[in-house]
Amino acid sequence: MLTVEITSFSFKKGYPIDESGNGGGYVFDCRALPNPGRYKEYQTVNGTQQPVIEFFANYPTECEEFLSSVKSLASQSIKKYIERDFSHLMINFGCTGGQHRSVYFAEQLAKYVKETFPVQVVVVHREQNIRKEL
Repeated sequence: MLTVEITSFSFKKGYPIDESGNGGGYVFDCRALPNPGRYKEYQTVNGTQQPVIEFFANYPTECEEFLSSVKSLASQSIKKYIERDFSHLMINFGCTGGQHRSVYFAEQLAKYVKETFPVQVVVVHREQNIRKEL
């Protein structure tokens, strides 16, 4: 079965390493999107929490355009990886601190992939030391 590993990270701390040994995958740069990290009230929360989710809901056009493009590319690869019996695909989301934007979009893509494809989904929020299987 294909495992799709979706990682959030901070560009300041370098790119994630693909431990599967396959290399490749995607790196999406979230830094062009609105940044809740610039506001004091979001400093202690991350992209999995309601205040940040609501923050992004205030930017539906930008966020949906970005996520739609990511879903399209990811879907194309996932379909082919399943067809070719590949075992691992890594999809990474980076932002400045690895706390808000990258976490939020990693979660959104993970939910979509899990609901759409017969794959195992692993989510890693590197800067929070969180790894979970969906």
